[in-house]
Amino acid sequence: MIKFRQGFYADVRVEDRFTTSIRYRNGSLEECKSSSVKKAFIRVYDGTMWYYSSTYKLDDIQEELEALYKNATANFGVYSTPVVQKLEAHNKQKLVFVDNCVKDVPEEAKRAFLTQRLAAFEGCGYIKMTTALYNDRYSLYEFFSSKGSHIKYDYQMCGASFSASYADGENTFDDNLQRSATTFGALAVTEDDLKGMVEEDVNYLLNAKPVEPGSYPVILAPVVAGVFAHESFGHKSEADFMVGDETMRREWEIGKKVGADILSIYDSGLIEGCGYVPYDDEGTKAGKVYLIKNGVLAGRLHSAATAADLGEAVTGNARGVSCDFEPIVRMTSTVIEAGDKTEEELFAGVSHGYFIKGIKHGSGMSTFTLAPSLCYEIVDGKIGSPVKIAVLTGNVFETLNDIVGLSDKCEIFSFVTGGCGKMEQWPLNVAFGGPYVAISKMNIS
Repeated sequence: MIKFRQGFYADVRVEDRFTTSIRYRNGSLEECKSSSVKKAFIRVYDGTMWYYSSTYKLDDIQEELEALYKNATANFGVYSTPVVQKLEAHNKQKLVFVDNCVKDVPEEAKRAFLTQRLAAFEGCGYIKMTTALYNDRYSLYEFFSSKGSHIKYDYQMCGASFSASYADGENTFDDNLQRSATTFGALAVTEDDLKGMVEEDVNYLLNAKPVEPGSYPVILAPVVAGVFAHESFGHKSEADFMVGDETMRREWEIGKKVGADILSIYDSGLIEGCGYVPYDDEGTKAGKVYLIKNGVLAGRLHSAATAADLGEAVTGNARGVSCDFEPIVRMTSTVIEAGDKTEEELFAGVSHGYFIKGIKHGSGMSTFTLAPSLCYEIVDGKIGSPVKIAVLTGNVFETLNDIVGLSDKCEIFSFVTGGCGKMEQWPLNVAFGGPYVAISKMNIS
């Protein structure tokens, strides 16, 4: 039983994390390990400063808490301070995965999931290296605060990634197929899926031609649209970028027109998958937060501190990558909302442009850069020959305004082989997605 002192705000979050990591390279087992770690992160706030502690020794939580109190200064008005007023108090238990837990799946079954599918790579002379990865994680969280919170919930993800490196002389290409699920039984990758990937990749290796640099209409596949939303807009919606920066606050003023009328982007911790966070690491309940609504800047992502600083509501986005770190403002699942056109209607509207089917990585703030993988020419509304595109670049606001069509179905992606990085905290589990997105012009080279 944790005992909190008067004159301070304090909270304790505890995570019991189980993980599995299995890797085969060129069909040979290279790594197979499981681990369990239980740790606590403890905070004390006296109205002026935060004091932190992290420990593996859960029997010493009270002792660690008392040490933080000694460093802080008692303030019997701390609950009237703007930050503490923003902090919520909840008593809730939400255990979704405890009866279908990846901890209970035998290691042999996890290894077999990979090895039974490796035959898809056999017989292709262009493949020089293959990698097959399986990762899973189950976390049981518990949160206590001096405002009366006691929250308990669990989180689970598992996934597989199959990668291949191809070469034809000096011409090379790398690609991968990833799938994820919240339970092992729902994880779905077939040998036919992988054979289809290999067939498409070899065609791309042998036939893709360099693009002529310029500005062209493009259609982004849902996974690319999701990365674009995350990298080019989501990070700028994290409100800690605006604290103490008047220029940034003016640029990102709520109510400002920032995109096409058809564009809405939201962030939500309630979507099952990598970004599932029903309560953040300050005990704030998650919700659906519109960042852009019908082309207008509608909201941003907050911790209690940033919400107090900007005079806005908390959003459930204070997250630490683990109990080694303090919570900072982070995305959960960031999604472009679907539109009203079919995929076929979007392509029919492009006489000459490019379809960006896959993505390697992206980055951006006021400007963005996307490094695609599989790309195809669009000719008279039809997907044509494969093309090599190194980067897509542009100004974020200009590109958001150049969106001219959104398909009527949205796909959300959870990648378990990586995560989002911010400052020293990486990799954080997040998800992203969207529909097919048609943009009137993007800079391509």
